[in-house]
Amino acid sequence: MNTHDYQNATAKLVLAVLLFAFVSKAVAVERPPNIVIILSDDQAWTDYGFMGHADIQTPHLDQLARRSLVFSHGYVAAPLCRPSLASIVTGLYPFQHGITGNDVDGRNRRAELDSPVRAAFHKHPSFIKLLTANGYLAHQSGKWWEGSWQDGSFTHGMTHGDPARGGRHGDEGLKIGRESMRPLKEFIDHATDEQKPFLLWYAPFLPHTPHNPPDRLLDEYRQPGRAADVARYYAMCQWCDETCGELLGYLEAKGLTENTMVIYLCDNGWAAASTNAIDPNQKLWKGFAQRSKGSPYEKGIRTPIMVSWPGHIEPQRAAGFAHAIDLFPTIAAASGLQAPAQLPGVNLLDEQARRGRKAVFGVCHSIHNMTPGDPDDTLQYLWCVEGDWKLLVRHHGKDTTQYRKLHVWDTEPVRLYNLKNDPHEQADRSSQHPEVVDRLTEMIETFHPVNIE
Repeated sequence: MNTHDYQNATAKLVLAVLLFAFVSKAVAVERPPNIVIILSDDQAWTDYGFMGHADIQTPHLDQLARRSLVFSHGYVAAPLCRPSLASIVTGLYPFQHGITGNDVDGRNRRAELDSPVRAAFHKHPSFIKLLTANGYLAHQSGKWWEGSWQDGSFTHGMTHGDPARGGRHGDEGLKIGRESMRPLKEFIDHATDEQKPFLLWYAPFLPHTPHNPPDRLLDEYRQPGRAADVARYYAMCQWCDETCGELLGYLEAKGLTENTMVIYLCDNGWAAASTNAIDPNQKLWKGFAQRSKGSPYEKGIRTPIMVSWPGHIEPQRAAGFAHAIDLFPTIAAASGLQAPAQLPGVNLLDEQARRGRKAVFGVCHSIHNMTPGDPDDTLQYLWCVEGDWKLLVRHHGKDTTQYRKLHVWDTEPVRLYNLKNDPHEQADRSSQHPEVVDRLTEMIETFHPVNIE
């Protein structure tokens, strides 16, 4: 080969290498991110290290927070698992998607009465359907109320949803985290081998009851003067954190962290029943604190919301509000897909859209009863948070089942709290600030017009 031929060959080789590098980089940029949804179950917004709790240890979620866009003021659409999860996947409020409680009529004819409600729900778009229709593999584990993983348009999963086999709110899927993380790891391996982007729905039955943490964790939280139910709950929060760490660690070991968007939130809050004894506002509940799960108070509806995507999202504590209905538009935008135009949420990656939001809203219905086709029939509260102010508007929906009516003790038509000065909502300020009540009431009526009784 003469010098001229050698130079030509060398030039072609260099060009080929540069072209390969360019194409490889373009493919890497165009490849949509993996999406991992981590949903804890029954955990108050206060109960994390990164949220300032003095005793509960959550080192893995603390580490996730350090590389995330963190919204300390995140909210869910409803303070109860089933309607909350339904709003997360559809980006709609309960009065829009029709799931307002855990059951149609308590324990009576559950499968029969629930079937038409579930069928109607599945007619709505979801980010699961959007992703799987565009080449994603998707795995369901943990809490899932709406039938099987196939019913939810996942490509893989654990929940069978068969009432004859005890399927209701997760069945086999509820083993995740408590017994093993293997199904998730096997799915990640499969998606990686297939070179497919993936969606992971990790909604472990943690720290939800039964509060039966490993003794090694419970021993850390037992101490004189601390109620037994509180100690068990604290240990459950750390156990949940450990499973999150195992999942995040596996993504890191597989080299997937850089191109994976991780979103964390909790479906609804919770507080131990023993706290009723020290709070004069709580008198009736036995299983958990009355002003937590199932209520429109902060320990029912507030949750930190975190979004991590290394190289794409700058870690910071974000000002303003985030809402569970924002997940659908956020995931669609990150994946380069188009979310339905009518969704009420915002893309959390869009700072301008976040700044444009001045308030967040939500609902609270009866727990064990809902009326198909008439979501307001079991409505208990509508609520709004604007700036430092929070307004609860009481609505006395019907509850004809044998199950207790939510908040029968609360007959006040409105309650107003200043969350900056009173984050635990001990002092109703409605009589001192009627102008704030009027303004927020008008906003609530615009949000969801209903005949407030």
